[in-house]
Amino acid sequence: MDLQLSGRVAVVTGASKGIGLAVAGTLLAEGMRVVAASRGRSAGLDALAGGSLVHVPVDLMDPEAPGRVVARAVEEFGGVDVLVNNAGGPPPGVKLPRFSFMAPTDDDWREMFEFNLFSAVRAIRAAIPQMLRRGGGAIVNISSGSARQPAPMNVDYGAAKAGMNNLTKALSEEFGPQGVRVNTVSPGPVLTAWWTEEGGAADIIAGQAGTDRESVLKSVAPEMMGLTTGRLVDPQEIADVVALLASPRSGSTTGAEFVVDGGFLKAV
Repeated sequence: MDLQLSGRVAVVTGASKGIGLAVAGTLLAEGMRVVAASRGRSAGLDALAGGSLVHVPVDLMDPEAPGRVVARAVEEFGGVDVLVNNAGGPPPGVKLPRFSFMAPTDDDWREMFEFNLFSAVRAIRAAIPQMLRRGGGAIVNISSGSARQPAPMNVDYGAAKAGMNNLTKALSEEFGPQGVRVNTVSPGPVLTAWWTEEGGAADIIAGQAGTDRESVLKSVAPEMMGLTTGRLVDPQEIADVVALLASPRSGSTTGAEFVVDGGFLKAV
């Protein structure tokens, strides 16, 4: 299926690994020009290098950083058609999960919201005028099943992502009539560095459960989180949905949430 994305310009945050890297690669494969924002490069991002990819090294905890990324897209490619707010998860230097509401401090809450919500707010604020100048565009916000499945674990993260869901709906109402579609993709647990890196979620849960990292990834985590598929989500499965939502072929889809979570959410 031709997604009609060839020649369009996308900004993807958190693009050096995991979901963001898969999104950047997928949009490039569809013929888009991609501005990839991340704190550093990676082997995966280097493998995508070419004339259609520009990497902008930024720390999105810096309030000025999202605007600089959008400005770079305008400078390099003339505008912005698609914004994918993917950066999120543990803020730099933070390890998750935390297992109680009492665990995060005020500073932890502020950092979580800066990284998972406010960075997206700032990127959207910078991108929308550029989209309107080009007659419209598409924003895809990467949220989480945790936004709609409250739990004592990672309470601050779930609250930030719930804000992302609300933001998406509000933006779709205001800017949909002007041609800017805004949608959310809510992953469940995804097989990314958040889980797999040393000291990451798999190791933390393994320490709590008295088992090892591989067992957590293969069976403990899927069982603990009630995943119907019995496995963590692959980043490419998220990227495929993002590409469809970015496409003009989704022209009547706005203010929607697409859940790609292995069956994590059970509610109707």
